[in-house]
Amino acid sequence: MDRITKSLIIELLQSQELVTEGDAKDFEKLVNYCIVSNDYSKTIDINAITIGDGGDTGIDGLAIIVNGQLVENKDEIDDLLERNNFLEVQYIFTQAKTSSSFNSGEVNTFIFGVKDFFSENPSLVRNSDIEKFAEISDYIYEKAPHFKENPSIKMFYCTTGKWVNDQNLLAVINQGKSEIEQFNLFEKILFYPYGAKEIATSYRKTKESISTTLTFSNRVTLPTINGISEAYIGILPFSEFRKILSDEEDNLVNVFEDNVRDFQGTNNDVNNGIEKTLNNSDSDLFSVLNNGVTIVASSISPTGDKFTIRDYQIVNGCQTSNVLFNNRSSSFIGNVNVPVKIIATDDDEIKNRITLATNNQTPIKKEQLASLTAFQRSLEQYYNSYSGDAKLYYERRSKQYNSDSSVLKTRIITVPYQIKSFAAMFLDNPHQVTSFFGTIVSRLNEGKAQIFTPDHVFSPYYTSAFAYYKLENHFRKRNIDTSYKKVRFHILMLFRMIYQPEPMPAFNSKKMDTYCQKLLNILNNDTESLKAFQKCLNVIDTAEFDKADKQDIKLLSKTKNLIERADKITAHNIIYKQ
Repeated sequence: MDRITKSLIIELLQSQELVTEGDAKDFEKLVNYCIVSNDYSKTIDINAITIGDGGDTGIDGLAIIVNGQLVENKDEIDDLLERNNFLEVQYIFTQAKTSSSFNSGEVNTFIFGVKDFFSENPSLVRNSDIEKFAEISDYIYEKAPHFKENPSIKMFYCTTGKWVNDQNLLAVINQGKSEIEQFNLFEKILFYPYGAKEIATSYRKTKESISTTLTFSNRVTLPTINGISEAYIGILPFSEFRKILSDEEDNLVNVFEDNVRDFQGTNNDVNNGIEKTLNNSDSDLFSVLNNGVTIVASSISPTGDKFTIRDYQIVNGCQTSNVLFNNRSSSFIGNVNVPVKIIATDDDEIKNRITLATNNQTPIKKEQLASLTAFQRSLEQYYNSYSGDAKLYYERRSKQYNSDSSVLKTRIITVPYQIKSFAAMFLDNPHQVTSFFGTIVSRLNEGKAQIFTPDHVFSPYYTSAFAYYKLENHFRKRNIDTSYKKVRFHILMLFRMIYQPEPMPAFNSKKMDTYCQKLLNILNNDTESLKAFQKCLNVIDTAEFDKADKQDIKLLSKTKNLIERADKITAHNIIYKQ
């Protein structure tokens, strides 16, 4: 293995707090991280896309991206379909070899493994990871009437060598692609042979801040404004606006400031109305019917009509942008012009004021938006108050820490995992967290349980996230068998119940800080936290609960079984102490 690839692996392992498992497994992790990160616009968990040894069918990494979301179970498919009324699917397969050459036999084995994955009668032995992904894939194809178009598939065969367009290898690849085409399952079938140079380029791209260059002809420069370096207002034809939303391969990039709200689908009147306009002969009316999109960037570099915007976010127009992107193939889209404001500022307070002032088209109350945005920012600041081994980074904006090499990526807590860990640990809802995170928030806030409420103290959010980080760290170090990962959110619930048996204070009470500190004291000690989690595993093993059963994990009745078992342990401990 060359020195550059070795150095990339070392940096990746450090940033992900992973222990080395030898060159072959470490290279697999590097490949999976690079490939999927460049096709998926949010932070990823390498382990979630890495296929285990034995029965891997020649596949080292697998990601299924549906409507811009990396899916890990069937429930998320239903949630996304309910929100969007369509499915847009992309498969990514990887195979990583530390060999310095490309071997036609191994390429053929990889392609055969991909073919077998989609076969109705697979012939290869499958491990649990492949079985899980195959089950999701089968479920996706059951929903084929909802496809916008057939799924696309990308295959990456990666070595530490150099790709030289070898004629024999190309023949093997083309033959394999032709055989996959015969399934009639895919819109696009792409195969990428990557050598050390391509891997290094791909890795560096994962650390870049987002930027794009577009032609902005119809614009007006706004006068000097305090706190804003430059600002423009104008019209962009959709062909240029599209460059803000998607990458070179037409993947939607996550450039939306408020990723808790996320795209609400076309089931509300406003988004449905936008979609109808875009698919109508009078689509040119869009620019006068729509409030437009506001983009805030760290810098703008204009050269004539060419504008390069860097580190940008759409702070208003998430719904509009998603509907536009989802209808990019409309025969009327060429007539569409999008009203835009492009603003350069580094002042967070100004960004916040712009967000609040401009978000008034979709049906969300302004006070709700204000509290949601303010809570997220304040929670991020609360995270920043911790240091040393207690340090975590709250990722309010997707990939906001990507370009900061000082940040250990495993210590980044994304909004979805904040929601899931809090709901499991403090709301006793581990059975509900298999859903898409936007659906979890909706379900919680429609009931008695609330999340991200303005008067909540921040300690339970941080504590649940820190417990999640510590548990994942024990998985990474192989201190806890990875078979328990399926029930990691049940473990978080049990940890709180067993080790903090006091009645839980209200989420708006300062007493909650003291309540959480007892849990944090355990979590801050690796030895004690491992003992605590192992006790939770014992509860799972002895209760009427099968951690390998997908249905048990999602049943309220099974969660209650665990709670009853934990209550008995807690009661016993109290009596013993007395």
